[in-house]
Amino acid sequence: MQQLPTLALAVLGLATASAQDLRLVLPPDVYATPGREVNLYFDNAILAVDSQDYLFDVDCAKGRQDQERWRFTPTDQDLGDHALSLKVMDAAGVVLAEGTTTVHVAPAGGSDRPFTLLCVGDSLTHASVYPAELFTLFGPERLRLVGTHHPIESLPAEVVHEGYGGWRWETFCTRWTEGNDPRARSPFLRLEAGKPVLDFRAYCDAQNGGVGPDIITVFLGWNDIFGAKDDNLEATIDTVFGYADTLLAEFRRVREDTQIGLLLLTPPAATQDAFGSNYACGQTRWQARRNQHRLVERMMAKFAGREGENLWLLPAHLNLDTVRNYPTATEPANARSEQQVTRLSNGVHPSAEGYRQIADTVYAWLSCRLSR
Repeated sequence: MQQLPTLALAVLGLATASAQDLRLVLPPDVYATPGREVNLYFDNAILAVDSQDYLFDVDCAKGRQDQERWRFTPTDQDLGDHALSLKVMDAAGVVLAEGTTTVHVAPAGGSDRPFTLLCVGDSLTHASVYPAELFTLFGPERLRLVGTHHPIESLPAEVVHEGYGGWRWETFCTRWTEGNDPRARSPFLRLEAGKPVLDFRAYCDAQNGGVGPDIITVFLGWNDIFGAKDDNLEATIDTVFGYADTLLAEFRRVREDTQIGLLLLTPPAATQDAFGSNYACGQTRWQARRNQHRLVERMMAKFAGREGENLWLLPAHLNLDTVRNYPTATEPANARSEQQVTRLSNGVHPSAEGYRQIADTVYAWLSCRLSR
């Protein structure tokens, strides 16, 4: 894999050798709110075949350090900003990588004012669990979800979004085919002189009373980089960012003060079993994990520090339990065994509990933004 750009190293605050070894991805900001647990899973923060080969040392006045994570469930007395540092060491105690972040604790819900939210994404949004959880947490009196897609009939009709399985940044910018399937064309395109053009203003005219949403979250990436290999990963991400720039600029063209939250891509399930279940021999967990980690690194290098443009990074990648909050299946250990074993069974789609951890990340960030 190519050496990290100097800018990426500056964002991460790491020495070159450390970044090459473990490549810690600790974003500058972590968000929390009273009554909801926030986590920093160590395995999600570094790129290593087995994170248990390393020692971790968290320095923070809040929360507690467990074997596999730092966790913190704030109370109302914890409102404010709290410094956190993380060191990664070898068995001899030599520091191999270190980084710092700030934990921002905001009042639950942020304020009383109502707001609109558009959730853009792929199958992780199509599942509708985290938008539904946000709708429950804020309530219909405060939150109006903007969208045309309501794929889960058992959920309230108000739980809408623009999340479609298999979609990428490019899809939202370019897809236009005939047919009644909502996946046939991007909701942000319209025809002009017989050709599709990107027009978020027309979308807002139809779906949000002619104004841009107060807040937009974008949760994309897996379909963009899933099939990449080490020799074409950088070029693949370059292409992704080209479409990301196009779509984000279109959002901002309609309303510059819309708060846009980019979810840092969540890591895959913790074992190869999940990938064998989904993809047979078509993809390995380790390649997918390298791809995901590299996309997070480059997102941090490109988008961190752009809060003045109302652009924010949401550290969803740190808060997800990849061991316990992915689907599982129970089966015989092998064809000659009567012993039953439970294996992870989905590579990139969490269980409902995992989706709710993603919702916790978004809710904490929303509470922070709405409180300010």
